[in-house]
Amino acid sequence: MTSAAVPMTPLPETDIVPEESGPTTRCRILETAEAAFREIGYQKTTVADIARSLRMSPANVYRFFESKKAIHEAVIQRLMGETEQSVALAVENAGAGAADRIGAVIRALHRTCAERCEANPRMQEMVAAAVSESWDVCAQHIERVAIVFETLVREGVATGEFNVDDPKLAAACLHTAVVRYCHPTLVSQYPDAGIPPLEAMIAFLLKGLRGVP
Repeated sequence: MTSAAVPMTPLPETDIVPEESGPTTRCRILETAEAAFREIGYQKTTVADIARSLRMSPANVYRFFESKKAIHEAVIQRLMGETEQSVALAVENAGAGAADRIGAVIRALHRTCAERCEANPRMQEMVAAAVSESWDVCAQHIERVAIVFETLVREGVATGEFNVDDPKLAAACLHTAVVRYCHPTLVSQYPDAGIPPLEAMIAFLLKGLRGVP
């Protein structure tokens, strides 16, 4: 937990942030924090470590973030934003029906989670901790994904592609069914533990939405 573990060479400390707006300084703090989280993990990184790398005092960092948790949440929000961008791209495929886009959304959720597990395990640990502690930023992300599923299910019902009595309930069931493929802890620690292939799960869920016996 020592600040000496931070991979960036400390520079003389100063509270002066010349010719920078508040948003710019906030972005610099987040970028520095994320780099440290990726390198040594968020639990070992302190606000003092982040401040030292930016040549400012911890007090100056606290001008922009009230706590270390607030920095964590902001970094998590950036990561969740990347996932949501992938989901948005899947939804924007105007030439595809609701079923195709639901499949694309599920693949995007799984892909971004799996890639993060492989490329940035320390960041994934932070995401998993945030999810387990029910941070607001994670709850908001889950809600936004839920809205995407519900919107697509309702669209499929409206066009006759799906045959379900309660689109909201069907979307909730769909969302719950794919958690196993996009939950950070389950994907990172139990990648192949007794689950069907993703494509088989997608086919099964879409069959249910279509009301096919």
